[in-house]
Amino acid sequence: MTLASKSGGRLIAVVGPSGVGKDSVMAGLHGAIPDLHLVRRVITRAPDLGGEDYDAVSVSQFEALVEDGAFAVQWRAHGLHYGIPITVKYQLGKGTDCLVNFSRKALAQAAEIFPCLVVLNITAKLETLAHRLATRARETEEEISKRLAQSNKPLPAGLKVINLANDGPLSQTIARGAALLQPMSL
Repeated sequence: MTLASKSGGRLIAVVGPSGVGKDSVMAGLHGAIPDLHLVRRVITRAPDLGGEDYDAVSVSQFEALVEDGAFAVQWRAHGLHYGIPITVKYQLGKGTDCLVNFSRKALAQAAEIFPCLVVLNITAKLETLAHRLATRARETEEEISKRLAQSNKPLPAGLKVINLANDGPLSQTIARGAALLQPMSL
């Protein structure tokens, strides 16, 4: 069963603070709902750092991709450049729901571009976030502190938002998320 509407697929923008478990929840949702297309982001981050599956590029490569119109949406955060490939529009046009790790600050831009935008806002307690960030060992203590300070940023008004807490067992979070993403919930 596909979750997409007849007018096109939904872009499901997964947002939440660093360490909330976006990548784990996304992988679990893809397993629970195989029709979901996982969008692979382009990031100016070193390759093979773990977590999400992404295409690593240099800043100059990223800038060239921007000039070539390779991204539907792009933004900067935490000293890195992020891009959502333009090919997502093809998937959506086929009626495929697309799941993508997104930035809260790029949601307003995305809402203008994607008429069927749904925001899956994953949350967790501050203690949970701090523990997860320390465990993944990608940032310094100062960088972790900065990320934690950003954890309660509000979402832009007027968006269709689904809130999903991820403090307990991942399997329970995935089951709740899959149920919330069913068309009757939207």
